[in-house]
Amino acid sequence: MSETREGRREEIDAILDRKPGTSETRDEADRYTVVGAASRETFANWLTPIEEHFVCHRNPIPDGDADAWTIDVAGTDGDETELPLTDIVEDLPTVAVAHTMECAGNGRGQHDPETGSVQWGCEAVGTAVWTGTPVRSVLRASGLDTDAAATGSGADDEDRWLTAIGDDSTEEETFARSIPLSKALDDCLLAHGMNGEALPAEHGYPVRLVVPGWYGVNSVKWLSELRVSEGMVTESALDRPGTHARWQQDDYRIHPAGETPEHADTVPTTGTWDQLESSAVDHPYTFDETVMSLIGRPTGEEPITPHEDTVTVRGVAWAGDDEIAGVEVSTDSGEAWHDAELFGPDYAGAWRLFEYTWEPTPGTYTLASRATDERGRAQPATIGAPEDGLDAIENDQFPWNEGGYAANAYLPNAIEVEVTSEDDTA
Repeated sequence: MSETREGRREEIDAILDRKPGTSETRDEADRYTVVGAASRETFANWLTPIEEHFVCHRNPIPDGDADAWTIDVAGTDGDETELPLTDIVEDLPTVAVAHTMECAGNGRGQHDPETGSVQWGCEAVGTAVWTGTPVRSVLRASGLDTDAAATGSGADDEDRWLTAIGDDSTEEETFARSIPLSKALDDCLLAHGMNGEALPAEHGYPVRLVVPGWYGVNSVKWLSELRVSEGMVTESALDRPGTHARWQQDDYRIHPAGETPEHADTVPTTGTWDQLESSAVDHPYTFDETVMSLIGRPTGEEPITPHEDTVTVRGVAWAGDDEIAGVEVSTDSGEAWHDAELFGPDYAGAWRLFEYTWEPTPGTYTLASRATDERGRAQPATIGAPEDGLDAIENDQFPWNEGGYAANAYLPNAIEVEVTSEDDTA
């Protein structure tokens, strides 16, 4: 084990100590270790405590000093501005955004045959309230004409992208992700707080980008640079040593085994599901989250006894930039479905709570949930196999892909529940 790996072991042990509601998940090659929600109970509540929120990053956590931290901002004209984080926090507006952050590899461990990297089940998702400064305000403070960029009044403004770079970058490899400038100006923020507390080190202290409704890889931690450009980051696009485009152009792309995605400057749509359905995008990029749901209670961890003959099935459902239109619950492995009730907070980019009142008799049941978004797109039942050759969601199957990204099938997340009677309990 290398010195770097030993350091990561210490880092993960420290995170687990701070986050008692998580457990670790590792990839087969032990390239890196992550932590996710330890119990399904996490998904029975709208707000995910910091102690239960998943953590995923590849490189060691960089040292951060909020008082000395700066963010370099560059426009398409090449002009650069260095903004102290203290000035951003003290002089610019502060907002709070609720965001369901999901790792694009959530559900990777449900692929058969197994893909590489961290074998997540369903534990890599959580909803927090992030406090910070709107990206729009930061770019304006750096001198960018955000009104012109937002309205497309300048040449090709509507095609501009914002590239975020993390301070965990190394000399060999830059961690950079690009999102459309229009999305950045609409609802993104530079977060320095999480659930009313200072941003924890493992979540990007002292500042990170938060992209509501989009997969977690887009919410770059330990943010050090913002670059406005005419297209997404590609190889050699940045003035620095090492590789630049891996995390945008190679990884976090949906493609069959053995295929290498071609690099592109832009895409006609950033909807992950839209890209899967469109022949205009080969090997979709993982931007906004696909429609998904999870049952949080009962957990399946122990037998349950109905209270006054009923059991409340509760969970969460989300759909990235889109709204949740409805959730159904099955108690027989998806043979029959029953409408659940949506309730609780309703914020763009954050999950909804759902409940279903169930009247079971003693026995063993398999519970599943299926969400549908406002555009009528429902979770598929299963994940296909490589030999199925799927490149889109077809025949109620999500396409098996080499990275194990964006999977949202409902049967792999079903839970087995044993129902007992009060007599059995006694």
